[in-house]
Amino acid sequence: MKENKSGEKDKGVLYRIAGPVVVAKGLKARMYDVVRVGKEKLMGEVIQITDDQTVIQVYEDTSGIRPGEEVINTGMPLSVELGPGLLTSIYDGIQRPLPVLKEQMGDFIKRGVDAPGLDHKKKWDFKALMKKGDNAKPGDVLGEVEETPGIRHKIMVPPGTSGKLTEISSGKFTVLETVAVIDGNDISMMQKWPVRNPRPNAKKLAPEIPLITGQRIFDVLFPLAKGGTAAIPGPFGAGKTVSQQQLADRIPSSYRSKDRKAIDEQDSPYRKHIKHACCSKRGFCVHRNHNSRIFQGHGLFSRSHG
Repeated sequence: MKENKSGEKDKGVLYRIAGPVVVAKGLKARMYDVVRVGKEKLMGEVIQITDDQTVIQVYEDTSGIRPGEEVINTGMPLSVELGPGLLTSIYDGIQRPLPVLKEQMGDFIKRGVDAPGLDHKKKWDFKALMKKGDNAKPGDVLGEVEETPGIRHKIMVPPGTSGKLTEISSGKFTVLETVAVIDGNDISMMQKWPVRNPRPNAKKLAPEIPLITGQRIFDVLFPLAKGGTAAIPGPFGAGKTVSQQQLADRIPSSYRSKDRKAIDEQDSPYRKHIKHACCSKRGFCVHRNHNSRIFQGHGLFSRSHG
């Protein structure tokens, strides 16, 4: 919690309530600070500051709270926990693990409850890939954890940390325990990161491997690239969710195979074509003229369509 010079937490009071948006007075805060609203300590985020009034977006139901109730500034931005266990859990919009909350209070989640995004007690088998004495810089892979069969979670040097690796060891650790030491800085498997700050990267790789979905409407008219992004706009009842479910259910089983190298080699002749089709205004014509060659091996078109 953020404290003032006297050691007390920065506090204000509710002045106005309009659904999920509330206004507090007397609160010393910065933009995007996380605050706790009312007696139930509902989580909110500062979205506007005007004179002595602070506008707050509350991420929970505000029914029942009243003007005059206390608002506490945590002094911290909205952040998430990154590390092993992230891919095997289900969260709400503020990274509260729903299975954990269900065990505590059943199917209906009470307001104001909180739980860590990652399991802080579970031990993971950490395999060190660097050794003592190596020079480490941000983004270097210290080791890895097999989070699920076939998915290896890489533990990297966090941004802003560099130097000589003075200690590292393999074994079973929780996400909070130290797995390495870099120039006196303890490194754990978990990083807490503000959601509004993009993660740094050395280079962005352009996707060039096609995602063969098995659905002609996508593969012919709207080709997708593995690792890329796509959106399905449309009004109510247009079939957006049905399309998403169809994609999730009908992706060819070959893409779930462990032999990734063989699959990538098989797709390599089509990468240039898909890349051109995605960027070309005549993408449909490109596919129509070459569909027998591109999709024949995937069973999407018969020879007669050539």
